[in-house]
Amino acid sequence: MKRTTMLLTLLITGLGGTIGLAEESPDKKSPNFVIFVADDMGWGDSETFGNELIKTPNMNKLAEQGVKLTQCYSACGVCSPSRSAILTGRTPYRNGVYRHLSGNHEAHLRTSEITFPELLKKAGYETCHVGKWHLLSRQQFGKAEFPHPDAHGYDYWMTTQNNASPSHKNPDNFVRNGEPVGEMEGYSAQLVAAEASRWLEEIRDSSKPFAMTVWVHEPHSPIATDSKFQALYKGHENAKYMGNITQLDDALGTVMKALDAQGVSDNTFVFFTSDNGPVPGYGGSSGGLRGNKRSEFEGGIRVPGIVRWPGHVNPGTISDVPVIGTDVFTTILDIVGIPLPADRTIDGADMRPGLEGKPIDRKVPLFWRTHVSSPQDRVAMRIGDWKIVGDETLTKFQLYNIADDQQEKNDLAAKMPEKTGEMKDKLIKLWDGIVEEGPNEWWENERQKPSKGGKISY
Repeated sequence: MKRTTMLLTLLITGLGGTIGLAEESPDKKSPNFVIFVADDMGWGDSETFGNELIKTPNMNKLAEQGVKLTQCYSACGVCSPSRSAILTGRTPYRNGVYRHLSGNHEAHLRTSEITFPELLKKAGYETCHVGKWHLLSRQQFGKAEFPHPDAHGYDYWMTTQNNASPSHKNPDNFVRNGEPVGEMEGYSAQLVAAEASRWLEEIRDSSKPFAMTVWVHEPHSPIATDSKFQALYKGHENAKYMGNITQLDDALGTVMKALDAQGVSDNTFVFFTSDNGPVPGYGGSSGGLRGNKRSEFEGGIRVPGIVRWPGHVNPGTISDVPVIGTDVFTTILDIVGIPLPADRTIDGADMRPGLEGKPIDRKVPLFWRTHVSSPQDRVAMRIGDWKIVGDETLTKFQLYNIADDQQEKNDLAAKMPEKTGEMKDKLIKLWDGIVEEGPNEWWENERQKPSKGGKISY
């Protein structure tokens, strides 16, 4: 406890940049953080990750200045859970946000969870969230008795409960610091980026380091695309969706320019990713991977990932080391020198070795469970190159070697019973620990009917 207090005191007095960063000089400022998250953007939805048609110049620039992560994962196949994992470093069923919070439901991100903005704020950081929130159910949003972004460590916030309404164009459902904003003119990604830029330039205390989460709504439905972006794909049947990706890329560029204008780009850790895989019905692409949004197969959980951190990440590099959304929490705290909470399981690991193509020391395997996935592939776990996929009852299993078979075409479970048994035992042990720690009464009392012929609704 004394060591924790001492570290936080040092951080607050401006000496935190030297803690846990021995390679930096004592007068180096503590780094800033920007976590930019797209909504339903697939692994194959950008020029940066191999799409030959969709123009993403700002993602390209970010990758040229940093490292492109070819095996970056969201923590779940749907949105609310994956976002909760980014903030808490804990797999969704463990932190309680195990399902998407679109309707009326008791689940939400509880104040008993510890978020990285909360810890950074205590350490003297300025914090801001703009864009989608989706960590409260519909009937909870706007109610004082439920925790909003300010209860999770944010000094400033402008957000929507879930999607931009009525669409990405002229949204009317943003709330700023608890007050409804009313109809805004423009497109959601640009409005979110403009608010982020305004906070950087006019509102934050520039004497302090900052952490900002920018969660745009694009390309989640209902899609609306500015004509100038849609015109880039004139004549293509998927022009609206493709233009929507370029629209969110433009918003990324706006935030990057704001960092440049404030002179903080060289000291800012930027992480770009998506909350889950794509929806093909709206035009999204998994880049040839099996599955899409709501799936435990690669297409549902492997997402774009780019990190830029000048002086720490080699520009223009590529890493195929697996990283996951839960790693954001641990990475940020380790960079700043804030000890991880000792009273709970933290699933994420420090991703920094992976940014250099080196193995990441993981105490907890990569794990996924998506409540609306197929009953036949409800749960997955990855250790090294091996990935096991289990059914909803954890009695039937598939086994894949992702290094050799990223499209998951060759199930090795029958051919390799010993490896399957080893992975199965580890998966069941991991799941049992999650059930013991998480609010299992929330999902075991789930009112939603089992999907696609299944027996379990979670």
